[in-house]
Amino acid sequence: MKIAFVGKGGSGKTTLSSLFIRHLAATGAPVVAVDADINQHLGAALGLDETEAAGLPAMGEHLPLIKEYLRGTNPRITSTGTMIKTTPPGEGSRLLRVCEDNPVYDVCARPVELDAGALRLMVTGPFTESDLGVACYHSKTGAVELCLNHLVDGRDEYVVVDMTAGSDSFASGMFTRFDITFLVAEPTRKGVSVYRQYKEYARDFGVTLKVVGNKVQGPDDLDFLREEAGDDLLTTVGHSDWVRAMEKARPPRFGLLEDANHRALRTLRTAADATYESRDWERYTRQMVHFHLKNARSWGNERTGADLAAQVDPGFVLRETVAAPA
Repeated sequence: MKIAFVGKGGSGKTTLSSLFIRHLAATGAPVVAVDADINQHLGAALGLDETEAAGLPAMGEHLPLIKEYLRGTNPRITSTGTMIKTTPPGEGSRLLRVCEDNPVYDVCARPVELDAGALRLMVTGPFTESDLGVACYHSKTGAVELCLNHLVDGRDEYVVVDMTAGSDSFASGMFTRFDITFLVAEPTRKGVSVYRQYKEYARDFGVTLKVVGNKVQGPDDLDFLREEAGDDLLTTVGHSDWVRAMEKARPPRFGLLEDANHRALRTLRTAADATYESRDWERYTRQMVHFHLKNARSWGNERTGADLAAQVDPGFVLRETVAAPA
C-alpha cells in the first residue's frame, strides 16, 4: 500500500509516520520509507544519528540514473532528457517493486535496522543554499513522484511517504499517488486548516483522506476534532513518554510504546489495508496521465523541446500483473 502522511509544520506528522513505519517493520512487513519533506527529519525519527542522517543519498542528485533505469526500452521516451517528474510508464518501461533489488535502490536507498524489524529508507535531500534562485523544492520531490509513478506494490507491502508540510503537494499530482493519506492535525484552528484545504483540493480526485488527531489531551480536544473532521477523524494520539525519549535520541524498545498509541497505529494499518480491495489501477493511471499532460502544456514541452503528450501509451495500465520488460 502507498501511504502518505501530511499536515502543517509542527503537527507531528514526521513523528507519527516514523511510529507507523516502526509498527509495520515490527510485524515483519516489507517497508520502503521516503522522506519527501523539505525538512529532512525522518531518518532521525527512525533512530539515525546526525552523521548517518546527513550521509543518506539524495534522490534528487541521482535523477539521471533514476530516469535511465525507469525508461527501460519504452519507445515513446526518446531520451532521459525528455522525462519529467510526471512522465508515465508504458510498454517497455521498468517498474519498481517493494521486494526487489534494483539499481535505484542500490544508489538511493539505505537499510535501517530497528530494534524490531528493518526497512529501506530513501530521502529527497535537503533544500540547500545552492537551490536558491535556481529551482524550487518541488524539483527535488520530482524524483519521488517519478518513482511513485513507476512503482507497483502488492498486498501487505508498504511504501510510506512523509510529505512536505501544508498543502505544497498540490503543486503536482503527487497527492493522487497514494492508497490512503493520513492528515495529522492538532486540536486547534490552525491545526485543522490544512485538513480543510486538503479535503477541498482532493475532492475531485477520489483521494482517501483520514485525519489523525495528535497532541490530544482530553475530551474537549477530541470533541473539537470530531466537530471539525467528522467521519474523517480516524483515531487520536496523546502524550507519549516514549516519543519524548525518542526525541532525546534515547528511545526504549518499541514494544514499550504506550498501549493506547499501539492501538492507534493498528487502527492506521487496518484503514490502509482496507483500501487494497478498492484499488482502481485504471483511475490511478488516468490521473497520472492527466497531470502529465497538464505539466506538458504548462511548462514541460517548452523546457524539453519535445511534445510530451507523445509519451503517453494509450493502451497501458499500471497494475500488479504488469510483466517486467525482457
